[in-house]
This record gives sequence, structure tokens and C-alpha cells, in this order.
Amino acid sequence: MVDVGEKGATRRTAVAEGRVRMAGETLRAIRDNNAKKGDVIGIARIAGIMGAKKTHELIPLCHPLLLDKVSVEIEPDDTLPGLVVTALARVSGKTGVEMEALTAVSVACLTIYDMAKAMDRGMVVENIRLLEKSGGKSGDFRAGKI
Repeated sequence: MVDVGEKGATRRTAVAEGRVRMAGETLRAIRDNNAKKGDVIGIARIAGIMGAKKTHELIPLCHPLLLDKVSVEIEPDDTLPGLVVTALARVSGKTGVEMEALTAVSVACLTIYDMAKAMDRGMVVENIRLLEKSGGKSGDFRAGKI
């Protein structure tokens, strides 16, 4: 692991995003809460938050962090069609929270796939990326449009 012992604690925030493309019928079933496994969006939101909290157990050499905040938003997008997952992670600490935000998005997207795969095995998890981060020695970052 990187030695962060000499670094000062600062407020650090990261926002990540990902998408799950699916058939229009699958999106309608999820919106109407008609998936056999239950509330896809609600369960995926909780899974994403849990994933962020376990990042250090999943990604080698990540520091365990006492997260101040993790939020996961999941919005239907008819133009995909599919769901757009956005996660925010925040900490007051010596290292960034980019991996926690990215892990939250990844786990939420995989949960969506798992919960809806009986309806649509052709779903595609795509475009998982860091949208922005603030705090720390390297300063702020904002991704460009894709």
C-alpha cells in the first residue's frame, strides 16, 4: 500500500457513473416493479452502497476508509434504453475515494444485471467511469463528455 502517513487529512469527494443497457421491455418491467426478484432499483442502490464500504476488501492495496457519505442514484433512461447509475463517495481522510465511487457503480450495475437476467441476458454494463473528484494533493478533476 502507498504510505499516506505524512499526508494531511482533507475532505475528498468522488462521483462515478455507469450504465446498464437493456431491452425496452426489461426497462418497463423494472420501472413497474415486475421483476421476479423484486425491487431492482432499490436493491441495486443498497448493493452499491455496501460495495463502496467493502472496496478495500475487493481491490488489492486500497486503504480501508471511514466513509462520511455514500449515495447511489439509479435513473431510467429511455434513450438507452436502460438505467444510469451514479454514485457519490465522500471522506475526510488522507487518501481519495475514487475507487469507492467506482466500486459502488460497478456493484450496483452487476446487481441490476443479476436481478433482471431472467428477462434479458443481453443486457450490457458499460461506460463505468469517474465523472469528478475533489480534494487531495492532485486537486480537482472533471471528466469530459463521451
